[in-house]
Order: sequence, then structure tokens, then C-alpha cells
Amino acid sequence: MPTATSTDIEAQQPRVALLPVGSFEQHGPHLPLITDTAIACVIGQEIAGRYPVHLLPPITVSCSHEHAGFPGTVSISAKTLYAVIDDIRASLARSGIHKLVIVNGHGGNYVLSNIVQEANVDGPAVSLFPLGADWDRARDHADLVSDRHADMHAGEIETSILLHAAPELVRNGFADADHDGSIRPFLLVQGMSAYTESGVIGFPSHATADKGKAILASLADSLAGHLEILGLND
Repeated sequence: MPTATSTDIEAQQPRVALLPVGSFEQHGPHLPLITDTAIACVIGQEIAGRYPVHLLPPITVSCSHEHAGFPGTVSISAKTLYAVIDDIRASLARSGIHKLVIVNGHGGNYVLSNIVQEANVDGPAVSLFPLGADWDRARDHADLVSDRHADMHAGEIETSILLHAAPELVRNGFADADHDGSIRPFLLVQGMSAYTESGVIGFPSHATADKGKAILASLADSLAGHLEILGLND
């Protein structure tokens, strides 16, 4: 959670806010329901340590309907998530901050792409981060074994990030939790439970803390391009 005071923000006068968006959904037996929120926050903290941004607290429940077959998962509707972010943007604008980077920790939040598209009709105002290319660069930089499709959920990349940044959240057993979800043509219709019994689709056995550190460093580097396209490169 961010710890800045009001006077800190007044002194810093940030031009861009950073909004972590996570989820509350199953991540197999070795990662907690808060995994996506924790990762979005960790990325946010990494960025805030390098750039002058106004780091906001996370949205902790989002669109996890594809995980509904697993106990513990909680979702809100896409329209509710849209409305919450729209309200946050309006509040930021009233305080003089007109640029926003949404740090998305959950791939199922498809509505975020629509939010960003609509927000930028009159000029660059909102960016969605990390994009697929950002994740791919991070995977290459950290020498991950798996790719994005194979390592979809609770796999090498998510487990690595938490082994580095929050090892207390990773339970024993991740070395034996690998599951190949193969092709998943009807994921939006059938949900995750049609492709995995454990909730894992990926290869957490390959995860290490060193990989997690390298992933975060790469992502922080990649943010520079997003800030530039928002007109914040000066």
C-alpha cells in the first residue's frame, strides 16, 4: 500500500497517477487469492521507486468470472469496474492530475482496453500497463523458460515475481504444480475449470526469485515508453 502523505504529494506535484488493478481469484494451491493484486502493487512500487508518480491504492476485486468454478473467487461486473475507474479519473482531474497509467495484474480485465481507448479519443490521457510486448520483454530479460500462452496462470512469471517481492505469499508445492493447459479455444465460454483441475496453467517449477527481480526491472524500464506517449517525457 502506498504510504505517501498529502504533503508529500503537494511537494512532488506528480503529473501522472498509477492505479494498480488486481483481482481476488484462485491461483492454485501455492499462491493466494490476492496474487494479481499483490503483483500489480509490486509493479507499482517498482515504478514509484524510479518515476515521479502518484501511486494509488489498488482495486482489489475485478472481472474474474472465468474462475467462478473455484472456491474463494469474487468478481464484479465489467460495468462496475469501468465506473470505478471513471470516478477515479474524474477525482484525479479535479486535483490537477490528468494522466493515468492503469497497472493491470489480471489478464481477464478485458474492459480496461475499452476504458483506455475511450479515454484517449481527445488526446493521450490513459495508458494500460504492462502490455503484451512489455511482458514479453520482461520474459526475455529474465530468461524465462515458458511463453505467455503456456504460462497463463499461477506459473513461472507470477510465482517468480512473488518469490522475489513477497516470498511469504508463496506456499510449498509450487515445484510440483506444473500444468500444461494446451490450447484453450473456449475459455470465455467454459472458464478455467475446463482446462485445469488445480487452477494452475503454467510452469511454476521454473520460478526463482532472481527471475522475479529481473522481470520487475524490465517492466520499470518499459514504463518509459508509456510515459513518453502520454507526453510526460520531460
